[in-house]
Amino acid sequence: MDTDLPYVDEHSVLVPAPAMAVWRSLAAVMTRSPAGSSAAMGLLLATEPRRAGGTPFEVGSTITGFAVTSAVPGRLVELTGRHRFSRYRLVMTLAEQSGGTLLSARSYAEFPGPHGFVYRQLVIGTGGHRLVVAALLRSVRRHARKNSAGAGNPDQG
Repeated sequence: MDTDLPYVDEHSVLVPAPAMAVWRSLAAVMTRSPAGSSAAMGLLLATEPRRAGGTPFEVGSTITGFAVTSAVPGRLVELTGRHRFSRYRLVMTLAEQSGGTLLSARSYAEFPGPHGFVYRQLVIGTGGHRLVVAALLRSVRRHARKNSAGAGNPDQG
């Protein structure tokens, strides 16, 4: 589904933790939401899927606004969705390397019609999307550092 969407951007962060720890942190961060905020956003934008369900990051499970369409634990998760103004795909990849795991988020989307054009300008054109994705990656890094510290990881930084 939606594999033909136009490329939007890619962002990466080096997380000083093994890939499976980063995977667990990514799942934890992406499935938590401040008291009802994702449900409210889902309702406002009429996201599909509307709510979270299933085991995080298993194919067929959902996060508000996203369905898991592909998953290789510790390596890749592909999320797709749509709402009133866009169809989109987010591909998260994890690659172990010296110093930890490189976590990358690649976004693809189309914004059909005049309302989609305006929405794209508001979200992509203002840099809002870039800020949200960067914040997500930083949250995953913080979560992984915190949870790896308890496991005796010397890279607590």
